[in-house]
Amino acid sequence: MQSRAEQVYIATTTILAKEIVRFMRIWIQTLIPPAMTMTLYFIIFGKLIGSQIHMISGFTYMQYIVPGLVMMSIITSSYTNTSSSFFGAKFSKSIEEILVAPVPNYAILLGYVLGGTLRGIIVGLIVTLISLLFTHLHVYSITIVAVMATLSSMLFSLGGLINAIFAKKFDDVSFIPTFVLTPLTYLGGVFYSIKQLPPFWQKLSIFNPIVDIVDTFRYGILGISDINIFFGMAIVCTLFVALLVWSLFLLQKGVGLRT
Repeated sequence: MQSRAEQVYIATTTILAKEIVRFMRIWIQTLIPPAMTMTLYFIIFGKLIGSQIHMISGFTYMQYIVPGLVMMSIITSSYTNTSSSFFGAKFSKSIEEILVAPVPNYAILLGYVLGGTLRGIIVGLIVTLISLLFTHLHVYSITIVAVMATLSSMLFSLGGLINAIFAKKFDDVSFIPTFVLTPLTYLGGVFYSIKQLPPFWQKLSIFNPIVDIVDTFRYGILGISDINIFFGMAIVCTLFVALLVWSLFLLQKGVGLRT
C-alpha cells in the first residue's frame, strides 16, 4: 500500500508532467509568440524610441526596460497557461475525473500552479536571452531575481486558476487578462520610472501590485528601485498567500466545478 505522501507526490507530478507535455507540444504557440512580442518591444521601444531618451538612473533606456519586459512575459505566460489549461479541463469534463479520484485538492492545485510557473520561468529565460542581443546586463542580486521570478510566476498561476474556476465560457478566460492584467502591466512601471510621474500619480501607482513586482525585480537585475524592495516582497508574499487560500477554498467547495 502506498502512503498518503506517495499518493500526493504521484498525483502532483502526474498533473505537472501533463502540463509540461501540453505546453511543450504546442511550443510554437506557447513559447515563440511571447518571445516575438518582446523582440518587437526591444526594437521599437528600446532601439528606436529609446535612442531618443536620456539615461535613467545611470542606465540606458534599453537596459532600464529589460527587467520589466522580462517580468511582463513571466506574468502573462504563467497566468495564461493555468487559466487556459484548467478551463480546458473543465470544458472537456476531464477535471471531474481528477476530483472524484482520491487526490487532495492541494495536490491538484500544486500540479497546475507548478506547470504555469515553469512555463513562465522558461519564457522569462528566453526573453532574457533575446535581450542580450540588444544590450548587456549585469545581475545585481541573483537571489532577488530568482525569488521574485518564481513567486510572481506562482502568484499569477494562482490568479489564472481562479479565473478558470469562475469562467463559464472561453470569453471569460480572456476577460481578466485583457481588461485588468494588461492595463495594470502597462501602468506598472515597465516603460518608465514612477518618479517621473506627478506626486499624486506616484502615490496612486504604489497601489498597483505590478509596480511593486517590476520594481523589485528591476532592483535584482540593475540594483535600482523607486520603492522599498522589502515592501515589494511583502506585497507579493501577501497576495500569494491570499490567492492560495482562496483557490484552495474554491476547490474544496467545488465552486464552478460541481453541478
